[in-house]
Amino acid sequence: MEFSRENLTDKKLLNLYKSILKPRLIEEKMLILLRQGKISKWFSGIGQEAISVGVCSALASDEYILPMHRNLGVFTTKNIPLHRLFSQWQGKKSGFTKGRDRSFHFGTNEYHIVGMISHLGPQLGVANGIALANLLSKNNKVTAVFSGEGGTSEGDFHEALNVASVWSLPVIFCIEHNGYGLSTPSIQQMNNQNVADKGIGYGMETYTIDGNNILEVYTKVTKIAESIRKKPRPVLIEFKTFRMRGHEEASGTKYVPKALLEKWGLKDPIENFAAFLRDEKILSEKEEVKYKEAIVEEINNGLQVAFAEEDITSTLENELNDIYPTFDYKAIEVTPNNKRKKIRFVDAISQGLRQSMEKHDNLVIMGQDIAEYGGVFKITEGFLEQFGSSRVRNTPICESTIIEAAYGLSVKKYKAVVELQFSDFVTSGFNPVINLLAKSYYRWNQKADVVLRMPCGAGIGAGPFHSQTNEAWFTKTPGLKVVYPAFPYDAKGLLATAIEDESPILFFEHKALYRSVYQEVSEDYYTIPFGKASLLKEGKDVTIISYGQGIHWVLNTLKETAFNAISADVIDLRTLQPLDIETIYNSVKKTGKVIILQEDTLFGGIASDLSALITENCFQYLDAPVKRIGSIETPVPFAKNLEDIFLPVTRFKKELLDLMKF
Repeated sequence: MEFSRENLTDKKLLNLYKSILKPRLIEEKMLILLRQGKISKWFSGIGQEAISVGVCSALASDEYILPMHRNLGVFTTKNIPLHRLFSQWQGKKSGFTKGRDRSFHFGTNEYHIVGMISHLGPQLGVANGIALANLLSKNNKVTAVFSGEGGTSEGDFHEALNVASVWSLPVIFCIEHNGYGLSTPSIQQMNNQNVADKGIGYGMETYTIDGNNILEVYTKVTKIAESIRKKPRPVLIEFKTFRMRGHEEASGTKYVPKALLEKWGLKDPIENFAAFLRDEKILSEKEEVKYKEAIVEEINNGLQVAFAEEDITSTLENELNDIYPTFDYKAIEVTPNNKRKKIRFVDAISQGLRQSMEKHDNLVIMGQDIAEYGGVFKITEGFLEQFGSSRVRNTPICESTIIEAAYGLSVKKYKAVVELQFSDFVTSGFNPVINLLAKSYYRWNQKADVVLRMPCGAGIGAGPFHSQTNEAWFTKTPGLKVVYPAFPYDAKGLLATAIEDESPILFFEHKALYRSVYQEVSEDYYTIPFGKASLLKEGKDVTIISYGQGIHWVLNTLKETAFNAISADVIDLRTLQPLDIETIYNSVKKTGKVIILQEDTLFGGIASDLSALITENCFQYLDAPVKRIGSIETPVPFAKNLEDIFLPVTRFKKELLDLMKF
């Protein structure tokens, strides 16, 4: 291995040596503790330390790095106190996740680190979001994000590179090509054995670097980072290295040819660098021993603190209260004025979004065709001219990485609204919604200040891929809030609240209501609190609960002659998470009969949970079984006659009449 010190001082070289030595000594200690049963799991980065340390040393302390579970050198080079790292690995309070996640699955804004989730790929898109925030802030900062060559097979990798290239984002994609994805050799993962080739296809500058050579890593990344700060753009760097131990210690290395391990053992980044420093008369044996003793003492002191710390405890209340950031709806409440105009549902959404953009300078809207075209439903028409292309951003067709980028923006205290052309298309970004946005605050207190706009619903002959109302996918997931207005007035006010809120929010907008429902709406900005249902009609015979288009089916039904005599409480839920249980229970206790209507297919939907809650908590007040009505258990058909069979309107009418006879 050849080292070129270039213009580096002896002091800098020794600092790099100490930095690369520290994670190695920690790992060696962790392997002992693992065998002793004092830690539960370990993902070793032995043999790869030069990459983490070199990259981190090349960046400024306030530039974000998104590491993986073999990048201990990032955490140590960022000077995180060792007792906090050790407490994190033991699930104790002094760690970074309150015992809720393990090993390197954490982030810390204090040290400008955003940790990975086990799905690997999403962090690449998150890095894009952080880089976009840097670009918008014009702060000349670089973001670095890590992946292994195995992770480059994921769709998130390709989406992230494409967006970074199209938007000229100042991000360095650091790919550790270490030979294996768990036990699968890279030759079985890709035909082109240079990961750098993949970046070329996205019009990206790429480099291949000896990942075991600390000086090559540090000097080249330093130059690349300096260049990116002056001319923002993405760069992909492939670091050639090797994983000397198993994917995790339990995996072992029996699947690795012995000769290959021996070959890479000779390229050990620490031993080779130490030999170079000795040859250059920079590092003496005495100094080497002194450095090791100091690091070992630091490790032992950190372990002593971590081991002495009591096991973490919590309460049911604490755990539930940490799902969402604390948010006071009264603190942001703006009451509507009397200056009103009759507008459509679609106009109310557009107006609310525009006024939120005017209020929040840090709000960015992203989505397909939302700029010049104004969105497929023309909700953002004229936004580009008013707010500019930096804040109204057309995206490629890549829902996953755009949702991830929205999260990255949130890390840098930006707000993001992402328009899904149709709620059906969220499936292409399901992973970051469920595993990144929803769990972020609970895991490490990072807010995901993201609103996903979800045009949804049937009744317009759009067929199986553009007609779902899939709210139940998300009400099931702790950490997400779900909003589903039925009227223009509510839509505008609830959207303003959603953007004010700092939780991840799914905002459902029924397409059939866009241009068919009109209402008097306050022209100025106002908010409506979450968790407050709307009692549209009051009666004594039955409680009818619905939301979205279902509410209009209910109201139209009650106008028909056959239903004129029914005295009903009609409850529009408006928000499904949080849910206004109090209004529901009070009504049920009064009427004694309940029917719940949803457009979604029946099994596993909102109506099922509402029925269970009512039965469990109001059973003694019921005079009849709770009735649930939903669409039939098929995909949404295209032809109108088939769609009429699918939708629950006719069945609702029959069941309502039957319930009244009970």
